[in-house]
Amino acid sequence: MGRVTVRRSVVRVGPDGRRSRPDTLAAEEPLELRVGGRALAVTMRTPGHDVELAHGFLLTEGVIGGRADIAVARYCDGVDDEGRNTYNVLDVALAEGVPAPEVGVERNFYTTSSCGVCGKAALDAVRLKTRYSPAGDSSRVSVGTLSGLPDELQEKQKVFGSTGGLHAAGLFTSDGAALVVREDVGRHNAVDKVIGWAVQQELVPLAGKVLLVSGRASFELVQKAAMAGIPVLAAVSAPSSLAVSLAEEQGITLVGFLRGDTMNLYTRDERITG
Repeated sequence: MGRVTVRRSVVRVGPDGRRSRPDTLAAEEPLELRVGGRALAVTMRTPGHDVELAHGFLLTEGVIGGRADIAVARYCDGVDDEGRNTYNVLDVALAEGVPAPEVGVERNFYTTSSCGVCGKAALDAVRLKTRYSPAGDSSRVSVGTLSGLPDELQEKQKVFGSTGGLHAAGLFTSDGAALVVREDVGRHNAVDKVIGWAVQQELVPLAGKVLLVSGRASFELVQKAAMAGIPVLAAVSAPSSLAVSLAEEQGITLVGFLRGDTMNLYTRDERITG
């Protein structure tokens, strides 16, 4: 398995001049995802929880509906210059009767760590239809519960503490209990890992759950929440205009600028009490 962090020597410049010191960087490596031996996508990610990432990606792209739709996921042979397996190619075999991904799901070239939508083979495939619409979810979350989630997320960001270079996503119950937290150089990868964990635990659809992300709320993150049936998506930073539009369309409560006891409620504010 690839390393989550990498140590490098840097030159530190400060009031006392320059000096060499070691620094810890967040690892970033490509992961090629194949389905039935056919290349589907390449994403730049932080190694670790790759099988979760594959499950989450396939669910949020509408390829699978749950754990039973995947028969097996295994790494393919791929070696570096020293003959070691890179663990950067993952092949997923779908269960019998599950149709292969449509051509429109394929991603051209590669997906960067910052943007999962970039490279979509067809823009029409971006707005996917969920099997688990969160629109009718009647769950409620208190302002006090939401206010405490960013601190809890940060406490569980183990690698961010040493590198300062990772996004995080966390899945919480409506009363604030943390279910899982994942980190990655790509915000969409972190969300896929969280949702993939839920797929493997057979928790999808994620009714009554809150998805918290450490950065901004993009269109694709709202889409992923919708595909997993998540009724509340909260971000510590701003949402985009398209994210707000999609959240409204899908019946998702979108919370932005969640910092301390202040927040902006952009859509379906009736789910937030207090």
